[in-house]
Amino acid sequence: MNFPPPASPPLSILMYHQIGIYPRPDEHRALFCHIDRFRSQLRYLKWAGFDVINLTEARRRLFEGSTYHRRSVVITVDDGYDDFREFAWPALQEEGFSATVYLVSSLLGKNANWLTEWPTKPALMTAQAVRTLRQEGCDFGSHAVSHPRLSHLDARRQHAEIFDSKKSLEDLLGEEVPHFCYPYGDYSLRARDLVHEAGYRTATTCIRGAGNFSDNPFELTRKAISYGDNLIGFAWKLHAKHARKGQGAQPDRA
Repeated sequence: MNFPPPASPPLSILMYHQIGIYPRPDEHRALFCHIDRFRSQLRYLKWAGFDVINLTEARRRLFEGSTYHRRSVVITVDDGYDDFREFAWPALQEEGFSATVYLVSSLLGKNANWLTEWPTKPALMTAQAVRTLRQEGCDFGSHAVSHPRLSHLDARRQHAEIFDSKKSLEDLLGEEVPHFCYPYGDYSLRARDLVHEAGYRTATTCIRGAGNFSDNPFELTRKAISYGDNLIGFAWKLHAKHARKGQGAQPDRA
């Protein structure tokens, strides 16, 4: 995969998980964002003049030579928790923004059963909720069939997780699903190439940093927004914390 060098100014792909009303978590703080802080973050993006764009436009700007002159942000939300429907989506609509939510295709309307150590597994959006939000302008991508660590799977199971989730979500939505997110940020070069082969146009990782430091559209870097990020911390991540940090492709274990 050969692509031109990344463009500038900074383009940040933000990563959220659960957005709602939560007590201060003792651990896994990167998996939570209180709705009050989320609302203030959205207002800040508008006040500071950021372009809030989708992943298709981000690919154009980073890898296809599309000219842009303002700082840009993509909002991504992993896992498809039902609190997104209840809390985050209304807040996004109030500001005229959208987001890309990555869905675990076999678990719509069920619980996040991959969180094996959590005493209570949070609910995931139903298929009907997904269809409704799509009609209202929300974007959706694939988070695989069952939220596995892809590098731990053999080639056949990697193929099924990547290809079957795309087909299932496209059948649900009646349109192309061009975006993928590696569960846990875990992927191998083989998995990355299968994502490309399946016809996705982008794939996001858990590698930290501005999107400008992405090697290609199938290894997009992101900035995690967590429970502890007040508005000063949020602004710091947007304006200053651009350097790349974190692991990329893992060796296949099967």
